[in-house]
Amino acid sequence: MSLFKRAVVSEATSHASVVFSTLLVVWLSVVLVRLLGEAAAGRIGADVVVGLAAFTTIAALPTVMAVSVFIGVLTTVSRSYRESEMVVWFSSGLSLAQWVSPILRLALPAAAVVAGLTLFASPWAQRQIEDYRARFELRSDISRISTGQFLELDSGNRVVFVEPSPDNPDELGQVFVRLVEPNWLSLVTASSASTEIAQNGDRFLVLGEGARYDIKPGEKTARVSTFDAFGVRLESKGGAKSLADARKRALNNNKARPIELLLSDDTPHAKGQIMWRLAIPLATINLALLAIPLGAVNPRVGRSFDLLIAGLIALLYMNLINASHGWINNQVLPFDLGVWAVHAIFLSLTVLLMWHRLRVRKPKSPKSASLIVKT
Repeated sequence: MSLFKRAVVSEATSHASVVFSTLLVVWLSVVLVRLLGEAAAGRIGADVVVGLAAFTTIAALPTVMAVSVFIGVLTTVSRSYRESEMVVWFSSGLSLAQWVSPILRLALPAAAVVAGLTLFASPWAQRQIEDYRARFELRSDISRISTGQFLELDSGNRVVFVEPSPDNPDELGQVFVRLVEPNWLSLVTASSASTEIAQNGDRFLVLGEGARYDIKPGEKTARVSTFDAFGVRLESKGGAKSLADARKRALNNNKARPIELLLSDDTPHAKGQIMWRLAIPLATINLALLAIPLGAVNPRVGRSFDLLIAGLIALLYMNLINASHGWINNQVLPFDLGVWAVHAIFLSLTVLLMWHRLRVRKPKSPKSASLIVKT
């Protein structure tokens, strides 16, 4: 490999790696904040936040890698122009078209990794996410209760708030429960609560000394009862059978379905998902090549405008891929056309911009050339 190609591949890889690391940290920060908010609201367990963040990041890696390669190549080309390094290469007999070969040395392996992620790793990560959420939904209600926070159960028909027990860490402290029933609105308070398992395996939530207040909405009817102990059997949610049903339902999500199931499915939504999984690896190569002419800037003028245009073009590319995905799902665009149309448009744009950068303009004759100075 020539010195020129080694320098280009090395610098573009370095820039892409820095961009990838930065985007990954930003993405993880956003995902962790969102998941911690869901955990605080009781929609997921606090013990699965890290796992969900990892699997969500794996699912997002294809897009992050495609954008990182694009920005890495773009910054490499623009830096070479800005620091007049391109003048040296051009003086050595090299042209902008000879950037294609070293850039492909970076883009093709990256596209292969992205293809592996979109076809296999991302669907697996989506299935793991669905499995984590299904397991949490199948937990008994008492295992989802955390002290010091309100928790909605049974689609909001039950709201529970508990305090930690000052004496026994295995028990709950004071308990407040709001129950919404077809004819009654009930409030239950208790000094403590704990769980017990009967000999037949049934689990009970046993409330300590407390009171229950029942009100019939719309009528002047109310009742108050007190109790020394009150047991509530925790209903089973189906165990392994329900978990198997939840995993089966997860396979109906096209994002989580293995590629072999998608290929055997002739529905528009399956074809749209196949199109998206193939589009991101192709976009990785196209964006890398498109960055070569887009990064060719005039070092004498500001580069902010050119980089802004490049970013908008890349954003348009990714949005058109998502739009094509939706059009195929809704049978607006045929699969045979949608799978390659967007890539063909942007590949043509790359060729057009490359021709514009490479063409040699005819020098303008100075007006004074036609004047002959007579002495």
